[in-house]
Amino acid sequence: MEGRANQGLSVKDDGYHKTAPERLKRVRDEIVTAAEAAKRSPADVELIAVSKTFDIDAVRPVLAAGQRVFGENRVQEAERKWPVLKSGFADIELHLIGPLQSNKAKDAVALFDVLHTIDREKIARAIANEISRQQRALRLFVQVNTGEEPQKAGVMPREAKAFVEFCQGELKLPIVGLMCIPPVDEEPAVHFAFLAKLAKEAGLQGLSMGMSSDFETAIAFGATHVRVGSAIFGER
Repeated sequence: MEGRANQGLSVKDDGYHKTAPERLKRVRDEIVTAAEAAKRSPADVELIAVSKTFDIDAVRPVLAAGQRVFGENRVQEAERKWPVLKSGFADIELHLIGPLQSNKAKDAVALFDVLHTIDREKIARAIANEISRQQRALRLFVQVNTGEEPQKAGVMPREAKAFVEFCQGELKLPIVGLMCIPPVDEEPAVHFAFLAKLAKEAGLQGLSMGMSSDFETAIAFGATHVRVGSAIFGER
C-alpha cells in the first residue's frame, strides 16, 4: 500500500507542478537522479503509480502520459475501474499492494499481474490454487513486517526466509522479492536496509519498498519497485 499516506509528501510542490502528468514527470526525474546517485541504472527501478481511491477520470491523464504500471489496495475497487481502462490499454500492468483475503484470491489472480502482499500460509495456498486453475503467470512478493508491529500485516523477519522457501518449494509459487512498509515513526532507511538483507538471505532480487515520502531513500538501498501515489495523483 502506498501508505504512510501524505507524511512528508515527496511532491515537493512549488505550485507549478499542478497536474498529474506534470507530477508524474517530476517523480520520474527524481527516480533517475536517485538511481544515478546510487550508481544504479534507472531502468532497474519500476515506478508503480498508486491509483487507489482515484477514479477512472483521474487515471486517464496518467495513462495518456505513458505510465502503464499501477497499484491498487483493494480488489473490489480495482474491479470497478481497471477492466474498463485495460480495454483501452492492453499493456497495463496492475499490482495489488494492499492486504488480500483468501476469499478474494480468485478475483485477484484474474485481474492483477503482480501481488505484493503474500504474508501467510492460507493466502499463499489460495493464490497457488488459483494460479494453477486459471493458468496465469503472476509475480509475487512476500510482505515482511520489518517493524514487527502487531497491527500490521506481514511475516516476521525471522520467519521470512523459511516462508519464502515454503512458497517456492511446496507451493511452487513465483516469489520474486520482498515488500515492506516501515513504521511511520521510524527512519525508513533502517527498514529498507533490513529488507535488502533479508532478500539477499532468501536469494531474492526484488525489493518493493519506498513511497511518496521516501522513494529516493529506498532507491539508494536497492528498491526495484517504488509505490508512489500522492506524489503523482495529489492528496487524497
